[in-house]
Amino acid sequence: MPGSTRVGLYLALLQFFFTLTWTVYALYLPKLAVQAGISKQWVVFILLADQVVFTFTDWAMGVWADRAARVFGKLGRVVALLAGVSCLAFLLLPFVAPAASPVLFLLLTVVWAVTSSALRAPALVVVGKYASAPARAWLTSLYMFGIGVAGAAAPYVTVALRDADPRWPFALSSIAVLAAALGIGWAERTLAAAQEPRPTVLARSEMRPELLAFLGGIVLAGIGFQVHFSLNAAPAYLRFAQPAELEHLMPVFWIGYNLLVLPATLAVQRYGGMAVMAAGMLVGAAAAWAATNAGVLSSLVAAQFIAGAAWGFVLTSAFAAALNFGSTGAEGRFTGAAFSMLALATAARIAIVAFSLDLGQALALVPIAAWIVAAALVGFAMTRRPDAP
Repeated sequence: MPGSTRVGLYLALLQFFFTLTWTVYALYLPKLAVQAGISKQWVVFILLADQVVFTFTDWAMGVWADRAARVFGKLGRVVALLAGVSCLAFLLLPFVAPAASPVLFLLLTVVWAVTSSALRAPALVVVGKYASAPARAWLTSLYMFGIGVAGAAAPYVTVALRDADPRWPFALSSIAVLAAALGIGWAERTLAAAQEPRPTVLARSEMRPELLAFLGGIVLAGIGFQVHFSLNAAPAYLRFAQPAELEHLMPVFWIGYNLLVLPATLAVQRYGGMAVMAAGMLVGAAAAWAATNAGVLSSLVAAQFIAGAAWGFVLTSAFAAALNFGSTGAEGRFTGAAFSMLALATAARIAIVAFSLDLGQALALVPIAAWIVAAALVGFAMTRRPDAP
């Protein structure tokens, strides 16, 4: 198996375990917060605060990763150290909650949120710094595949762990993430051994307008995804199915995502990241419209499958384009900014819930409009800075 593929599978495994920690965290947070003396009504605001923290720290961690990567081996060591701190804070949450003050419990959640950013942008910095352009697209798709598998598994994990003692899931999640994070140094060495010359790209000072449009497209695409999947999907299914069937229907989106996220690499290599990204957004908008207007369950399932596939194309191509933007040595800055935009989109979705915003029928139109406008912004960015395959 080629070294780059081994690294990609490693990144997929790392993101799978890391993404599942969020599932475990969100599942048990209400119970743990009550044990720590925090009313359940504040849980949604804790989740919102987590995403606000991610918005700032993902970008900051990406900037730091660019600097650390200048010294070979430093990035892997520091990421492993931060992952250790993150996993320790996460592990302590269910043990501390019954006996701790609310302040200590919240402090641990902040430590976990801040340090967990080390497992997002820095991993892609290794890819951007050492891999060739075709390999970057392939590795990015494998990275995103790990996230998709975790998303598909989340409903089943939630059902399986609902009545379990939280100390075991937190402990197992922490151990798995830490064990995976220790491999960052190996990934760096493996890719560095096959390093190829880097292409010449536009200077960063020439990218400002298109970069803002690109990042605006990501945040709008993220909002479209968050509203479509987290807020609209379940009510849409409940028009035709019983609540008990949701655990089998909700993963359809992620099945479409996982089946198409790897083939998206071929499209990115041929047409460029931003072109595929814009196309994926338009397909996603059409699928969201079809889901809203589905008359039977089979039509809705098909629409959700296509929407998931489109989101797989969008994420893979977005981060491939971000690495291309940052290929002058600012891979972390740009991928960190992309992750920050996705965190901001998640925060927007949680805010809708936290503040009980009643958007009524307009909620069904949000994903469609968001994805269309996002595609227009990315199209504008592409006219200003052609994204070569």
